Amino acid sequence: MIPDDDPDRTLTVADPADPATTFVSLVGNTYAMLVTGEQTNGRYCLIEMRVPDGGGPPPHRHDFEEMFTILEGEIEFTFRGEKHVVAAGSTVNIPANAPHNFRNVSGAPARMLCMCTPAGQDEYFLRIGDVVDGWDAQPPQKSAEEQADQRRRAAELAATYRSEFL
Repeated sequence: MIPDDDPDRTLTVADPADPATTFVSLVGNTYAMLVTGEQTNGRYCLIEMRVPDGGGPPPHRHDFEEMFTILEGEIEFTFRGEKHVVAAGSTVNIPANAPHNFRNVSGAPARMLCMCTPAGQDEYFLRIGDVVDGWDAQPPQKSAEEQADQRRRAAELAATYRSEFL
């Protein structure tokens, strides 16, 4: 049986040009929080990612599904140790718990959408990254000590957000 409609839930229109969009700078990447877990009752989140050439996260895994649609560029996904180069227009689904990472191999900035279900990755990025004014905002310049503190905080919070660095 399908539950009744919940009139407290509203339509969400994701527009990165909306002044209310939150942008996060993290390890050289810029992420726009397009649809948050708060907006979906925790069911999923949608993040637009802009990744500089050579950028991407270290190997990791988590107990939620993660799906990427490449909008611009080429991304090399390493999934369970195997490399796959994926071009714009393609979508990749990373099953929960599988070891993976990605790297932009385009020779130029890349763009992709990332959907995580259930949500939580959006909150994690907000807790470990730096909120910036938009796509073109320069990330804060951090000392070696501040960078080490950010990595430590990311590692400490990883388990809270059902993630593990490998």
